[in-house]
Amino acid sequence: MKRLFVIIGVIVTACSGSNNVFDATGIFEATEVTVSAEQNGRLLSFNIAEGMTVNALQQVGLIDTVQLALQARQLGATKESIANQRPDLSKQIAATRQQLEKAEMEQHRFESLVKDQAANQKQLDDAVSAVNVLKKQLEAQISALNNTTQSLNSQMSATDIQRLQVLDQLQKCRITTPISGTILSKYMETGEFATIGKPLFKMADIENMYLRAYITSAQLSNVKIGQSVKVYADFGGGDRKEYQGTVSWISERAEFTPKTILTNDERADLVYAVKIAVKNDGFIKIGMYGEMALDR
Repeated sequence: MKRLFVIIGVIVTACSGSNNVFDATGIFEATEVTVSAEQNGRLLSFNIAEGMTVNALQQVGLIDTVQLALQARQLGATKESIANQRPDLSKQIAATRQQLEKAEMEQHRFESLVKDQAANQKQLDDAVSAVNVLKKQLEAQISALNNTTQSLNSQMSATDIQRLQVLDQLQKCRITTPISGTILSKYMETGEFATIGKPLFKMADIENMYLRAYITSAQLSNVKIGQSVKVYADFGGGDRKEYQGTVSWISERAEFTPKTILTNDERADLVYAVKIAVKNDGFIKIGMYGEMALDR
């Protein structure tokens, strides 16, 4: 089909003369988007119809979310359960700190007694040893409790990530429109079972259309991106309507592969695709023929 459009463009361009004001011809096209399901499930609602105008990011349908919602609640309860298992550091080490404080008091008492020669050195050494043992016990206890807390925090973080994944899946159950435009085709109805990747509907931005036309290599030097041109919508029977268009794209390569050596006539047969952006007033339809005329 694309090759047919190229041939049409070549024929019209080749036949142009003093009686033809058109420099190229082509077909009107629009940016079309096919929206597919991102989750599996039954369509609980699907409120669109062919020809309906919608805005970007507008919700038009909903896939069953019950199971995903239950998973999200379950993960929330799991996180709460893990949080309740985190140890209270101050309470867990309170008894050991109290024992250490008592042992340090005993050590100071024996130091005074030894200084007054009321106790022997062995009693002081035993008191010092008891303090050192309790300090090491306290350090080990704090380290173990911190490790436990870090492990539980990691489990909570993993649960949070899982819950975010489920919430993302829940969001994908909401069918939204990626662009503003018009619904062209609807492939499913409410109550049917949608599967990931299955097309739901097709839409297009028909307010901002473009004419895909073809120009010869000889015309290429007269056309540039951003250039204003006249565009004519061909309704048939000689009925045309003029629009203002802007060249938005020019192909970097010819549609026909050139030979190693080309004559001047053969060079004239090389064509380049161009796109001319046109603001649609509602009369231009996708697939309609159109012509382009360069300003003279």
